[in-house]
Order: sequence, then C-alpha cells, then structure tokens
Amino acid sequence: MAKKKQAVEQGKSDNGGEKSAPYVVLARKYRPSSFEGLIGQDAMVTTLKNAFATDRIAQGYMLTGVRGVGKTTTARILSRALNYERDGVDKPTFDMAEFGRHCAEIMEGRHPDVLEMDAASNTGVDNMREIIESARYKPMLARYKVYLIDEVHMLSKGAFNALLKTLEEPPGHVKFIFATTEVRKVPLTVLSRCQRFDLRRVEVPVLMEHFKKIIANEGGEAEDEALAAIARAAEGSVRDGLSLLDQALAMSAGKVRLERVRDMLGLADRGRIFDLLERLLGGATGEALETFAALHRDGAEPGQILADLAEAVHTATRAKTLGATNAGEGLSGEERRRAVALAERLSVAILARAWQLLLKGLDELARAPNQAAAAEMVLIRLAYTADLPAPADIINALGGSAPRAGAKPALPPAEKRPPAPVDALESAAEEEGVSEDDIGPSDPAAAAVPILRTFADVVALVGERREVKLRVHLEEHVSLVRFEPAGSIELHLLPGAPKELANELREKLNAWTDKRWMVALSKAPGAPAIGQAQRERQAAEIRDIAKHPAVAAVLQQFPDAQVTGVRPLPGTTTDDTGTG
Repeated sequence: MAKKKQAVEQGKSDNGGEKSAPYVVLARKYRPSSFEGLIGQDAMVTTLKNAFATDRIAQGYMLTGVRGVGKTTTARILSRALNYERDGVDKPTFDMAEFGRHCAEIMEGRHPDVLEMDAASNTGVDNMREIIESARYKPMLARYKVYLIDEVHMLSKGAFNALLKTLEEPPGHVKFIFATTEVRKVPLTVLSRCQRFDLRRVEVPVLMEHFKKIIANEGGEAEDEALAAIARAAEGSVRDGLSLLDQALAMSAGKVRLERVRDMLGLADRGRIFDLLERLLGGATGEALETFAALHRDGAEPGQILADLAEAVHTATRAKTLGATNAGEGLSGEERRRAVALAERLSVAILARAWQLLLKGLDELARAPNQAAAAEMVLIRLAYTADLPAPADIINALGGSAPRAGAKPALPPAEKRPPAPVDALESAAEEEGVSEDDIGPSDPAAAAVPILRTFADVVALVGERREVKLRVHLEEHVSLVRFEPAGSIELHLLPGAPKELANELREKLNAWTDKRWMVALSKAPGAPAIGQAQRERQAAEIRDIAKHPAVAAVLQQFPDAQVTGVRPLPGTTTDDTGTG
C-alpha cells in the first residue's frame, strides 16, 4: 500500500491536483502554427502570401523536400489559412495572429474536413475512389474540404490515374495538398495539375539561431560551437536538428557543451582533425596513424574521420579560392584560422588531389571487411602522395616553364622527353597484331610540333609516337562524330574501347601539340571506324580489280587463285592500275 500511495503522489502535480502532462519532444512542441514560424522557406512564404492577397489560390499544391524541412507542417498551416474563421474574417487569409474556430483541430490533425492520409498505407485505387466519392459532398464545418496526402509518391499508377480528373477539375469546396520526399516518382500528369513548392534545406546559421531561441525558452544553456555541430549533423533538417538538441539537453542536464555533443554524435574533435590533416599532407605517416588511432579509441568511427577530413579539405579549398570569410558556414574562429593557415601553405592542386583520395577512400571503406584497417590504408596513401611534385614542378624539372594562370601549357623540348621503352612497345605491337612498319618512326624527338587537320592525322600521330594500343583502339573501336582542327574531337565508343580512352587521347594530344584539346564522347555513332572503312575500301578495290579483263583471265585459268590486295606500282597513280 505504501508503494501504491507513493506512486499516486508522484503522478500528481506540484499543486497536489491532477497528474502532470506527458513530455512532448522539442520537434512537436516547437512545431510552427503559422507561416511566420517557418524558418528557411522565405520564397515559398512570399509566393503564398501574394497568392492569398490576390485571391489566386490553386486547387492543388505539391510540397517537396528532404525529411524534416516542414512539408506536413506547411500543409497544415496552409489548410488552416484556407479555413480560417473568426469574428470579422470569413475568407482565406494569411493573417492568422490568433487561433480561429478550426485552427486547433487542424494543427492537431483531427478536423473532420481536413483529411490527412498516408499514401504509404493507402496506395490503391479503392482509396482514391473513396476520396473521389467524398469530394462531391460539401464540408461539414469548415469552408473547404482539404485532402492532405503525405508521401504521395507511394501511390500506385492506377491510384494516380484515378485521381487525375478530380484533381484537374475538383468541386469548388475541395483543395488538395500533397507532400513527398521523392518528387521524381510522381507522374508529370499530377505535377502539371499542382503548384509545386520545393522546401529548401535550412542553412546552419539559421538553424543555430532557431536552436538558441529554443534553448532560452527551455531555460538551458548551450555553447555556440555545440549548436553549430548539431546544426551541421542535422544536414538542413529542422526535425533532425531538434531531435539531436533534445538528446543533447537530456545528456548534458540542460547545459549543452561541445564535448558532450561530440561524444553523442560520435564526431571527432575538429581541432584534432586539422592536426591529422596537417600531418598527412606533411608526409608524417607515423604521427598521422597515431592521431587516427587516438581518435578511434575515443569513439570516432573510421568513416566519420575520413568524412571530417574531406570536409576540412573542402573548407581549406574554399578559403584558398574564395577567401577566409567564405570558408564555410558555422565555423568557429579557431577552425577558420586553421583552414586559412592550411590554404596558405598548400596549392589547389594538392588540395584537390587530397579530396579525390578521400572520396575514393570512403567508397573503399563501405566495401571493406575491416573499416579501421581500410581507413589506415587510405591515410597512408594520402601521406605518401602528399609530397609528390605538382605538375608545374614536373614541367620545370623537364626543362620547361610553369604555365601562367590562364595560359596554355608550355610544351617541353623534344630532347628532354624520355624515349619510349622499345621492348614494351614491341611486345604491345605483337599483342595487337601491328607490324613495325605500321608503328612509324621510333624517334619522336625527330618530329616537329605536328599540325593536325583531320582525324586521320591524329591517328597517324599516335602511330608515330609509338602508342600502339591507343592507335589500335582509335582505328578499330571508335566512331568519329565530329573533328575540328581548332582542338575539338567528338567520338562514339564502340565495343572493345576502354572507358578512359577520351581522357588518354586528350592528355596525349595536349602533350604533343601546342594547343589544348577537348575530347568528348557522344551516345550517337558517327562515321564507321577507320579500320572498318579501310577494309571495306580494300574489298571494293579487290572486287574492281577482279573485273579487269587481264585479271579475270588469270583467275579463270587458276580457279584456286585469289586477289588478296591491290598496290599501285612505284611511280604510278591509281588510274595507272586500271581501277580508277
């Protein structure tokens, strides 16, 4: 009895009366009830405000965006505005300073004339038939009967088709509001009948200000760095951010600190991330691995560490190209200082290379059986490539000069270029069935800067430079779509062509000529492959020469004989052979 009495007393409020209300999470407690409360959606609010002011209210609205940006909340606020009623107001209005007759029921999702439906559990034609039938009857209490369908992309094709006619020409008392996170899955026939609003991700500074107001209302305290970390982790979603803030308040007993937030989110200290990045790009492999191991021991996941490194590289690159003030959103003064210092020491080429290695590393991490080991291999690779010379240094080492910004790259002197390995070329030629006569001269240094007027000149140049495999691919596995001597080639890849052929050809031509080339790929084929065209031309020559009276007489005397090729005699033209 004593325990039961104690439990009853704990369920009472401080005034000794009724039981206290259950706790409401922040995402529900601070859900906006008017357009003024929506954050980060100024464009949509302005458009709707003007539409209500001019009485240009559509029969259907499509609200799209990622999770937690306010699609359902906006739909309820819009339903409230359509049905707003109080003394002196009897039409749809944007001015809803206080709750009207229907507002509370609409915002709580229990008004009989505002019908909310989850399309994930009501996907069929029968569900749409019920809507179509009920749409014929006027609302019971409110001005409009509003159908609010959430996750509308989950409807079946038949359900969409059944709704089309009613959506295009609904009764005057019916409005439709759709919400979806996958607008690409909604048929265009439905989209064309609605006014579409794309709700944006909320930016980090806006989320931080929103969190500060909530913290003040809740009587808590929070560090700006902690709120910035929560806002970044929310990725533009207000609901996700409020859920994390709720968790942080509970974890920190009302005092949100950065250390607690990092522990909660499993994030690494951004200062230590910059330490790790500096050691990696400085080539200090051992120290970098020790720093990574310490972060891992403290609870940071390997994938999160690589993602934080990539974010730090991106921040430094923005500081390098756009200046310190545009380095990123939600950065502390120390983080901004570290990013600027890193940007001053490193070139954009090195930062871009680090970015590519980290992105590739994240893909490898997803497939690796041991993520910690895979992350260490990524860091080792990054550390050992950090001290590789930049392209400008390589050009200087080869005897050229570094290109100026915006200038064409200088061509290294021919005598400085290393000769191609003969054994490797001969082996490659044997693999592809190409003879030494087809390869061309073995000394590329003897050739001057070539002038390429046709694609055939390009193929010939590749042969002269003894790029045997590339020449075979260009002759047999590509279809020429367009060629411009000014420096533009468009190709269609045939079966057997490597995917990187266009990049390889562009790099070779840039190195061999005095201009920058652009090699693009086309989905549509163009001219036949050079090898195929050559074989067809040879076959036609053989057919023509076989019709010559002298040749025909020989073939008649020797039935097993065949004409295998046609070559003009030295000092003669094509007409001298009797084929032209």
